[in-house]
Amino acid sequence: MSETAAPKRLHKRSLTGLTPTEIKAIDNSIPIKAREIWAKYSVKEFTTVDELQEKIIDHVETTFARSMYNCDDLAAYQALSYSIKDKLILHWNKTQQLHTLKEVKRIYYLSLEFLMGRALDNAMINLEIKDLCNKSIDELGFNLEDIITTEPDAGLGNGGLGRLAACFIDSMSTGNYPGWGYGLRYNYGIFSQKIVDGYQVETPDYWLKFGNPWEIPRYEIQIPVDFYGYVSTVKDEKTGNLVKQWQGGERVLAVAFDFPVPGYDTTNVNNLRLWSAKPTNEFDFEKFNEGDYSNSVSQQQRAESITSVLYPNDNFYAGKELRLKQQYFWVAASLHDIVRRFLKTKKPWSEFSDLIAIQLNDTHPTMAVVELQRILVDLEGLDWSVAWDIVTKTFGYTNHTVMAEALEKWPLELFANLLPRHLEIIYEINLRFLQFVEKKFPNDRDLLSRVSVVEESSPKNIRMANLAIIGSHRVNGVAELHSELIKTTIFKDFVKIYGIEKFTNVTNGITPRRWLKQANPQLSELIASKLGGYEYLSKLNKLKELENYLDDAEFKKSWLEVKFNNKKKLAALIKTLTGIEVNPNNLFDIQVKRIHEYKRQQMNIFGVIWRYLQIKATPAADRANTWLPKVCIIGGKAAPGYYAAKKIIKLVNAVSTIVNSDPEIGDLLKVVFIPDYNVSKAEIICPASDISEHISTAGTEASGTSNMKFVLNGGLIIGTVDGANVEITREVGEDNIFLFGNLAEDVEELRHEHQMGRIAIPDSLNSVFESLESGLFGPYDEYKSLVDNIKYHGDHYLVSDDFESYLEAQKTIDLEFVDRENWVKKSIICVANMGFFSSDRCIDEYAENIWNIEPVSERV
Repeated sequence: MSETAAPKRLHKRSLTGLTPTEIKAIDNSIPIKAREIWAKYSVKEFTTVDELQEKIIDHVETTFARSMYNCDDLAAYQALSYSIKDKLILHWNKTQQLHTLKEVKRIYYLSLEFLMGRALDNAMINLEIKDLCNKSIDELGFNLEDIITTEPDAGLGNGGLGRLAACFIDSMSTGNYPGWGYGLRYNYGIFSQKIVDGYQVETPDYWLKFGNPWEIPRYEIQIPVDFYGYVSTVKDEKTGNLVKQWQGGERVLAVAFDFPVPGYDTTNVNNLRLWSAKPTNEFDFEKFNEGDYSNSVSQQQRAESITSVLYPNDNFYAGKELRLKQQYFWVAASLHDIVRRFLKTKKPWSEFSDLIAIQLNDTHPTMAVVELQRILVDLEGLDWSVAWDIVTKTFGYTNHTVMAEALEKWPLELFANLLPRHLEIIYEINLRFLQFVEKKFPNDRDLLSRVSVVEESSPKNIRMANLAIIGSHRVNGVAELHSELIKTTIFKDFVKIYGIEKFTNVTNGITPRRWLKQANPQLSELIASKLGGYEYLSKLNKLKELENYLDDAEFKKSWLEVKFNNKKKLAALIKTLTGIEVNPNNLFDIQVKRIHEYKRQQMNIFGVIWRYLQIKATPAADRANTWLPKVCIIGGKAAPGYYAAKKIIKLVNAVSTIVNSDPEIGDLLKVVFIPDYNVSKAEIICPASDISEHISTAGTEASGTSNMKFVLNGGLIIGTVDGANVEITREVGEDNIFLFGNLAEDVEELRHEHQMGRIAIPDSLNSVFESLESGLFGPYDEYKSLVDNIKYHGDHYLVSDDFESYLEAQKTIDLEFVDRENWVKKSIICVANMGFFSSDRCIDEYAENIWNIEPVSERV
């Protein structure tokens, strides 16, 4: 593969990827007059209101061809964004030059999702220029908050995986670590969720409708990526050795788009590079002239489909093929880019892993292991064993699931057709690995079968998790419980083979810049008033000092006022989105995350139905004194092909319709489904919670990060002993979290008991099922499958086992929320003890224990 050449003159001015000696030679080659001109007219950063306003007006008039008379909110947003991006690019250039001059080791973070959310507010906060921007925009006749909301979410992710990657990129920049992210620039991102008659309907997310002012198109970087074709064996003219040669049958181009990511309280700016797929030939004039109009653009459409949407529906073969195409396209382009940058250093291959660390965020980028081996063996001519040693020293793998059924597999037949050479390499990797295992455990055929990359099923599959483990030098889980579980369950055979040292834990975290300062400016300001400024945003452990104010009546009053204001803001959003009016004085109980049976939104809504039935059964005169007024809020998207998850959404909306229109209930219970949940909505939702639900079946949630976001914003948790809930409990104390349900070590036995028919459904849950069967919430056929999964199909997610415990925890919450004085103390204690859950701490741990990289401490 070769990069499309850029003009020589541009390469002469680019220092990225060159050695210090080459940079000096280029520097000396620049004429003195050119230096003088460059110094005289070099771009200056804005530092004052006047300078920023000049930049904004310049962009309005020249970049967007508008004027003072037709500059609307969109034009103002674009102009302000371009002005700030100009500042970021100056920092970005200096950062990359510094990293090149120091020849530092870089981390490349490969993630199929980067859920970045809105960029403008984040950039203003990290550059500490929000007040400057506010004044500049205000004097020009605009409202900054209106400008901020003009920006669409960059919907390049599906949930926690993508948001974690976004937090990590932010923390790499803040910690001055040299790091790049690599992902895909989806044209439509994740779908936009509409609710029609209670059902989820997927529509395109036109997030690029007005362009993206934050990206830098790199049209000069166009990397060919091949698919299909055949493999031949040819003689190498230099060595005389027989070598494999892959001739692809279809080629597309990967075009780079860069997204500068600023750090907080530093001028360090790292890069997120996203790839967009383009055809090698966009238009076939011969077919067009023959009247074959549709096929004349078919190649363009076929190529561009690779980066059209996030995770195409893979219920069908075409969907599976397109998803695998996405993954290979992305890692092939990224590996080419990384290798190209290394080759410019002119270092020997033995030093590759001394300069480069690559992290696989889940199994999606696992093809990078195979692709790097192909590059080293087929294209660079390295011996297999030498190349494999480089590969395994370079990669680290982060696992995000404890469920074996969630581990990614690909049909072997699909591989053979789409990536024939890579399948050969996988077989060779697997053969050498199995030979190693057999030598170590000579009489254990079953072990060989279990750890093989090739699953000898019918049809055969390629196990991507096994490949990721074999190809990486470290494997980490994302919470202490999760990391222990993978070592004793799904990966226990690999622990037996490699030893415990290969497996480690890095508990997830979140960036406090976005999830406190940006999402909750009032609380952030209140905290700063007690902690002497905003230093805590990069040293989150300073929050511990808040415990000094637990008996400060004025501080607690202000804390409650902030929470109430945030609840009013969410109430306004709910009214706008759904037309439902909710009372911010009532308890807000919130569960927002991807809809999945293991996250148990079905248990939540069953609990809501039970509460509704109990309120109805209470004499009208006693209801107000018996039941705490409560607003139950659920939100999230179901995967397009996940029908059980879609049924849950339909049930939530059906319950909402009945409960909210019942005059006997009034304000005692409201049920809300928030449509099209995304990052910007989360920034309003998280600060408004009184209690949030993280109620996955024990042993199924790897970590979770929404739990951290809610607690950091002063909300309490109801949750199972699962994922990061365990460590949150350790930090905030058992008195400040509402835990319930069975433990992970009991799950398999309970499932067995269900299969044997020895567990009865509790009366409380049966009463819910009876109400559904009666048609109270619409035709029972709509929800029968949700009920049958519990009553007759083994209740895999143990809803019936945990339901009574869940209701007891809810009852405790009701009692404790009445004592607002004590509740606000719990809220402060929770926030004060969230220092551990900063993504800055995560990146420090990755850097020290997995990547072996250092911060570049010199300010640029």
